[in-house]
Amino acid sequence: MTESILFAPYECGDITLSNRVVMAPLTRNRAGAGLVPSPLAATYYSQRATAGLIITEATQVSPQAQGYQDTPGIYTPEQIKAWRAVTDAVHEKGGKIFVQLWHVGRISHVDLQPGGSAPVAPSAIRAQAKVFVNKTFVDVSEPRALLTDEIPGIVEDFRKAAANAIAAGFDGVEIHGANGYLLDQFIKDGANQRTDRYGGSIENRAKLLLEVTTAVAGEIGPGRTGVRISPVSPTNGISSSEPQPQFDYIVAALSDLGIAYLHVVEGATGGPRDITPFDYEALRSRFKHTYIANNGYGIELAKIRVEEDERQLVSFGRAFISNPDLVERFKAHAPLSPLDPTTLYGGGEKGYTDYPTMA
Repeated sequence: MTESILFAPYECGDITLSNRVVMAPLTRNRAGAGLVPSPLAATYYSQRATAGLIITEATQVSPQAQGYQDTPGIYTPEQIKAWRAVTDAVHEKGGKIFVQLWHVGRISHVDLQPGGSAPVAPSAIRAQAKVFVNKTFVDVSEPRALLTDEIPGIVEDFRKAAANAIAAGFDGVEIHGANGYLLDQFIKDGANQRTDRYGGSIENRAKLLLEVTTAVAGEIGPGRTGVRISPVSPTNGISSSEPQPQFDYIVAALSDLGIAYLHVVEGATGGPRDITPFDYEALRSRFKHTYIANNGYGIELAKIRVEEDERQLVSFGRAFISNPDLVERFKAHAPLSPLDPTTLYGGGEKGYTDYPTMA
């Protein structure tokens, strides 16, 4: 039997991937002092280097961008140096790795913000959500609305973080525009009630994501830039009254920018795919480059999708946590190791670097 093209090499923007199986970003809350990736991170990611592409855990572009304890940043020399150890380890195993760039916006707590200040948001609307801080989950803090003249500084933080990523040896970056964080908050009218040029119309609410993407692609090249979106996911208390026209517009604009890929959470993040009607085929048709599908995919559905559309890749999240050799297991039709949910957030090597391979 011919091997599925899921396991064949693929040209994604400026990067050649060894296969079409992608490791999705997964928050693990194991950064050390100064929000520096721990030495264990190099082991963790290099163990999973047979993925066609690794996308790291969400990583703050600035101190203000943090929303959970012990999540890493990429804005200090110490953070860049520690990430270099990670990228070197992955490259030594022949892997490719992008860093996911993140600003949480209103999904934060005053205990994590510089000077104990309020988190920022498009509008001063508190989310119905919790964050991990002081080793427990607590309600998010009341945010303040960003001033119009503050927004270019957010764009600049993403641009600098992208430059830092290349300095740290990453093959590229993924801009986190999903899951109810800052860029998604601007996109969706449940969180954005602004009356300036960043609010109101579909075009205005898309502006910040497109400005960030333009700045990042201008810094490191569109062929090393990806974007993640979640059109209908309610994660972190986010909502949109018109997701189809909103994201049809966004995806067409991103396609025109020539970025390497679009990474789409189909349905509710980590939940059901069919929570609300949405035409993903129409979305995919508007994007002329690589489309990475995420959420609820098993190996058989993944094979079907990539064989239907050779521009499509599939990302897997938690399966990669407990199966560092997930690609090899898929190829061998081997059973998957179960996940220990008690070790997902925080801790050391247990539930992080100690999951066994088939061998």
